[in-house]
Amino acid sequence: MIQTLSNDLLEVKIESHGAELQSIESKRSHHQYLWQGDARFWGRRSPVLFPIVGAVWNGIFRMDGQEYPMGQHGFARDMEITPVAGGADDEAWFALDWNDETLKRFPRRFRLEIGYKLHETRISVMWRVTNLDTEAMHFQIGAHPAFNYPDFNAADAVHAYLDLDGRDLTSEVIGEKGCISEETVPVGRDADGLLPVGADTFARDAIIITGAKVRRVSMLTKERTPYLTLLFSSPAVGLWSPSAQAPFMCIEPWWGRADLMGFDGEFQAREYVNALEPGAVFNASYMIIIDNI
Repeated sequence: MIQTLSNDLLEVKIESHGAELQSIESKRSHHQYLWQGDARFWGRRSPVLFPIVGAVWNGIFRMDGQEYPMGQHGFARDMEITPVAGGADDEAWFALDWNDETLKRFPRRFRLEIGYKLHETRISVMWRVTNLDTEAMHFQIGAHPAFNYPDFNAADAVHAYLDLDGRDLTSEVIGEKGCISEETVPVGRDADGLLPVGADTFARDAIIITGAKVRRVSMLTKERTPYLTLLFSSPAVGLWSPSAQAPFMCIEPWWGRADLMGFDGEFQAREYVNALEPGAVFNASYMIIIDNI
């Protein structure tokens, strides 16, 4: 089921499968800002990552002394998530409740609520996680929206520029099995403090900046004019594109991160894990701002 949010400037569509953004389109220019999921490059558009972000070592995590299989980025993105009451044309909410199948994969009772609100050229993406269990609940949650480059040409040396608000940034490096190695590399920027995005930017997979060092990422055109911005308060952010020929990149606020290589401890001992006592509620959000409508 598709839910549509609309105003005089933008039309935004959300699919109930995964409660995933499907479209962000300008009503003036009819430009599509969100990647449309061509499987030749990457078949998704903006999945919600829950109850983990990234990969667990060997595809196994441990909770309460038991082992459970878990695929990359968790299972919420592949589930039907029920639409619930929203706010007329500008807001939509979806809810995923635990069931017998989720308990086989993640042994906690929970409610995950995902909301979208449109205001002028801003889209707020909101999450609420409620622990409905009698035990403490540890989890991760994250965003993975993919944005079309403006005026993409694979032959161009630069597809876009990124303005990151942090200074002296380093990236963690993905090693074996999608997990984090001990290596870090600097995030290089030009004389104007911008990160040029080109064919080699993601040659070593995603750029992963942790430690809450970045709270804003703006994508600029090849002419360095504003295109779109993400605002967030997450402890980590990932930047990624699957290949030099892909006409899009992802800007991903994460309240979580993949395992370190070789990690075999309990889930709650993972880095960047959120904890909820029984009955408690976790709230997080990020905002997409369309700068060039």
